[in-house]
Amino acid sequence: MADPLVSVVMGVRNGGSALEPAVRSVLDQANVDLELVVVDDGSDDGSDAVLAALAAQDGRLRVLRRKGRGLTAALIEGCEEARGLFLARQDAGDLSLPGRLQRQLACLEADPSAVLCSTHSSLVVPEGTAIAINAPQESDLADGLSMTPQHGCVLMRREAYRHAGGYRRCFYYAQDLDLWSRLVEIGRHRVILEVLYEARIDPGSISGMRRREQDAFHRLIVRAAQARREGRSEAPWLDQAEALSERCRRGLPRSARRKAAGAYFLGASLSEQEPALARRYLQQAVALDPLHWRARWKLARLR
Repeated sequence: MADPLVSVVMGVRNGGSALEPAVRSVLDQANVDLELVVVDDGSDDGSDAVLAALAAQDGRLRVLRRKGRGLTAALIEGCEEARGLFLARQDAGDLSLPGRLQRQLACLEADPSAVLCSTHSSLVVPEGTAIAINAPQESDLADGLSMTPQHGCVLMRREAYRHAGGYRRCFYYAQDLDLWSRLVEIGRHRVILEVLYEARIDPGSISGMRRREQDAFHRLIVRAAQARREGRSEAPWLDQAEALSERCRRGLPRSARRKAAGAYFLGASLSEQEPALARRYLQQAVALDPLHWRARWKLARLR
């Protein structure tokens, strides 16, 4: 069988009811020769049966079942197994909207200087409300060190991915930003100014509960990139990233304060568009952490 043009890579652990729609949103992409490589990272909620049934219906879906090792390890293996000239990402709880891959593929094929293409995305909370976000422009992402779009909304050249060194295990909660920072040293990051991806978020999302660790990784990525670009060794920063990743692999406590941070993240994100719903999340944050002054401040402004 001939190799596909695009390989979409997904890592999943306990995808639940969101898994099948996520998979179908990829397989339903029109006018793109693709495969979907899913690494099942130790699911025990029946995700394996869902994937097996979908693979039996569509031969473009390849499933690799492994013991739980974390998302970064799953993505590294998925990208190694991929056969396409282009690599796309898809997260297990998210949706690729119609035309996403076709538009991204056309963008990279039309611009040989580009190695990476992302799209605008929306964030959808458990209640189904979509949050409009301040979408990045190409100029915002040119240095590879700014906050990136959703991890799953990216398409990149496989050759560039390999040349850059691929995902690195030492950036446990920021493997995407670390990779983008190295890819832009090879070529351009293009952005399609249209929402073509929907990301699901909830109070337990990494963006909320693990913001502190993400910020720490971000600082290390910036320092490592500065060292590379000045011809210095990035090893000291990689060592620090590995030490932080080891803490993350052992499992950081899901304390009330961290749960409050997750609730606050959603409340703050919803405050302008859905104040009533935002108030519920902010009140939850205060109940979990009475000393959460940002949540209290936001609540006061909503009244």
